[in-house]
Amino acid sequence: MNTIPTIQNEAGATVLDSELKGLIADVLGLDPAQAATFGPDSGLFGHLPELDSMAVAGLLTEMEDRLGIVIEDDDVSGEMLETYGGLFAFAKAKLADR
Repeated sequence: MNTIPTIQNEAGATVLDSELKGLIADVLGLDPAQAATFGPDSGLFGHLPELDSMAVAGLLTEMEDRLGIVIEDDDVSGEMLETYGGLFAFAKAKLADR
């Protein structure tokens, strides 16, 4: 399990941003350069054809493994998967809860 430290400052947020973009690229088979361009309003679920309902499970499992977090079924919502910013905020909050 590769975990990152709790996000408490801008440097930590940068580490999370990089890790999350790499994770998305790996799970969805995207070019890392494409994932690197994601900003807060970049669409994910419903916008990326690679992120279908089957890929969501893989993405969440990989987030748990790489970030060292636990994602409960009731944590998952369309809102947190709709944009990169939503997913980033979710991951940041989960890391803060550890």
